[in-house]
Amino acid sequence: MLQRILLPIIVFIIVLIGLTFGEGVFTALAVWLHDITGLVIYNFSDLYYTVSEYVSRHPVKILVALVVTAIVCIWIYKNKDEELTRQASSRKIAIFLAIFLGWLGAHRFYNGQIGMGLLYLIISFIWLPLSVFLGLIDAVRYIFMNDEEYRLRIQSS
Repeated sequence: MLQRILLPIIVFIIVLIGLTFGEGVFTALAVWLHDITGLVIYNFSDLYYTVSEYVSRHPVKILVALVVTAIVCIWIYKNKDEELTRQASSRKIAIFLAIFLGWLGAHRFYNGQIGMGLLYLIISFIWLPLSVFLGLIDAVRYIFMNDEEYRLRIQSS
């Protein structure tokens, strides 16, 4: 279920980055990351304004990205559906969460470690780069564990 939701989002982002690549994506990404790290601490409404400004400047790109995303997802669902319906290991989901939402402690909440998840949230409000770094460290730890080691580690916590 989670894969069916995440796949179109990931494909859409990849297509949008591909469409934007020729327009200095690295500069825009650096500015966006700088804005995001400031926004997370100060004001989430700035994120809305940044996204709405991008949408108003590039409606054709977004429309093309949506069409390409729909075509790619339909093809993947049609040809690879049995692979998508297999149960993914919880370690892989925890790795994904640690990489992309580790600064919020999402992987800790997913593993049932509510106290550590709350600690990540508190750290992210105090000093965001530290919580990002800790989330990436957890992702690397999960990557180098096998599923059995991961399961034993989570059960013992």
